[in-house]
Amino acid sequence: MSAGNEIEGESEAQIFSALLTPHRSLNRSGFLAVMLFLSVVSFVTGIVFLMMGAWPVFGFFGLDVLVIWWAFKVNFRTARASEEIVVTVSELRVRRVSHRGHVAEWAFNPLWVKLDLEADEEFGIERVYLVSRGRRLSIGSFLGPEEKASLAKALLDALNAAKRGPTYNPIS
Repeated sequence: MSAGNEIEGESEAQIFSALLTPHRSLNRSGFLAVMLFLSVVSFVTGIVFLMMGAWPVFGFFGLDVLVIWWAFKVNFRTARASEEIVVTVSELRVRRVSHRGHVAEWAFNPLWVKLDLEADEEFGIERVYLVSRGRRLSIGSFLGPEEKASLAKALLDALNAAKRGPTYNPIS
C-alpha cells in the first residue's frame, strides 16, 4: 500500500555496489580430497600401531580425523557471512549478514560520510571505517590489506561521485 507520496517502481541508480564475503581457499571437492587423504593415512598408520599391539592409538587417529572434520565444518559455516555496501546519490547502505543469518542494516547520507582508515607501516590497512555524525562502523573486517585498500579507494570514489550529485545526459 502506498501513502500517495511514494513513486512506485522507481529506484535510484547505484553508484557503487559491493558484496563482500570471506575468502576460503578450499572448496567442497578440495575438502573431500583432504579428508579422504587424512582418513587413509590415519587408517593405515592406525593399523600399523594396531599390529604392534598399541591398539588405543588406532582410536586416537580416528579422533584426530573427526576433530579436523569438525574444524573444517566450523570454518565453512563462518564463510556464510557477508556484507553488502550500496551507494546511491542519496544513501549509503550497509547490510551485514552474520554466519548465523542475523541481519544488521545501516543507512547513511553519503554527503555526511567520511572514510577513516587505520594503517600499519608493515602490514598495510588494518581497518576501514565509515564515520558519520559520531557513529563509526567498521566494514570489510575479514578482508586482507590489499582488498581493504581497493575497497577504500572504490568507496571513496563512489562517495565523491555521490557528493557531486546526479549527472544528467540531455542527449539520451
